[in-house]
Amino acid sequence: MINRRHFLKATGVTMALPTLEALSAPAAVSAPKRMVCVGNSFGMYGPQFFPKSAGSDYEMTPILQPLERHRKDFSVFSHLDHGIKGGHYAVHSFLSGVKQSSAAAMPDGNISLDQRAAEVIGLETRFPSLTVGSETGLHGGCRMSWTRTGVRVPPLQGPREVFRKLFREEDAAGKVRASDRHRLQGSILDAILDEANSLGKRVSGRDREKLDEYFSSIRDVERRLQQQEKWQSVPKPKPPGEEPINTNLVEDIPVLYDLIALALETDATRIATFEMAGQQFNTGILSLNKGYHALSHHGQDPQNIADLVKLEIYQMEQFSMFLDKLKAMKNADDSTLLDRTAVLFGSGMGNANSHTNSDLPIILAGGGYQLGDHRVMPEEKNKRVPLCNLYLSLLQRMGVEDEAFGISTGTLTGLEGGV
Repeated sequence: MINRRHFLKATGVTMALPTLEALSAPAAVSAPKRMVCVGNSFGMYGPQFFPKSAGSDYEMTPILQPLERHRKDFSVFSHLDHGIKGGHYAVHSFLSGVKQSSAAAMPDGNISLDQRAAEVIGLETRFPSLTVGSETGLHGGCRMSWTRTGVRVPPLQGPREVFRKLFREEDAAGKVRASDRHRLQGSILDAILDEANSLGKRVSGRDREKLDEYFSSIRDVERRLQQQEKWQSVPKPKPPGEEPINTNLVEDIPVLYDLIALALETDATRIATFEMAGQQFNTGILSLNKGYHALSHHGQDPQNIADLVKLEIYQMEQFSMFLDKLKAMKNADDSTLLDRTAVLFGSGMGNANSHTNSDLPIILAGGGYQLGDHRVMPEEKNKRVPLCNLYLSLLQRMGVEDEAFGISTGTLTGLEGGV
């Protein structure tokens, strides 16, 4: 089996992107914009996460300390949230601003930030998005990525599965089966469209709206099928080393970050999501005696808080090294991957000890934004700024021409940068 240290070294190599003539961009065009969303299910311990002062001269808190070397490349936001309640169940709204139970009343359901971006730019890459995480855990795990129809995007569980998706080629028989499957799915869609078109001549009003939504869903499926067929004949990049093994989430975090960075560098995808479900943390590896969930309900016990902060600092150390890696990777225009990649870190949980979903811990790094400070948003109830305003800003910077997202009331000002 692969030696973990050797694999981590191997994943630092630069790999050439296999190009298609029809997809090649002129050399003068700037590097594409990308997005990575990282979240955990239990939030961060607020008193040691949020700085005490606003602006660029804030003092690093213990949890943020591992990010000191990136001070100019990220901002911390206070008092951003979705204005909803629900404890662990509301955590699932982190990237959407909408609880699954409320999705039916929203024009775009509870589609998440990453999936909305993938709808627009996902067809430019082999994989519209890459979702990494766990299917298991408290209340189903972290559950961050959702389609507009309210379906959770199942994550790839562990380094081995991510590695295989990015680098393992199907054999000849597998490719034939895939082609047959595409043709069959295309035939089924044609039959469905014929039947729906026939029905459309006999309905009106609300039924017509439902049919339009149905047609939109079919078109999305058609686009995905066309994308799969297009990439079927394009070789995947050569693997950077041997296939990694799955161990446990604590030890797998650095390998998963490396694989996400490689996915961006090779342009296999431009949208990635990393769900860290708290129940999957083997805290014993960090010499802690209690599980993550138990520590998050610290009950103000000093030892529990100290252990919880130790676990959260570990997460921040790994996040900081991920930013290191993105800084070390270069685009064709000599910018770094971090310059062109908006990296969001946060959670749908504000205070796990009290099961509240307000004042979410939010960090934004990279992306060419004007960063480097602690931004304190209004705390008064009638002046609160929705977290979705930040999301709308991110989407518009990615080229998504939306005027609203989730429960947004506008965009978040002051982020404009020069890259």
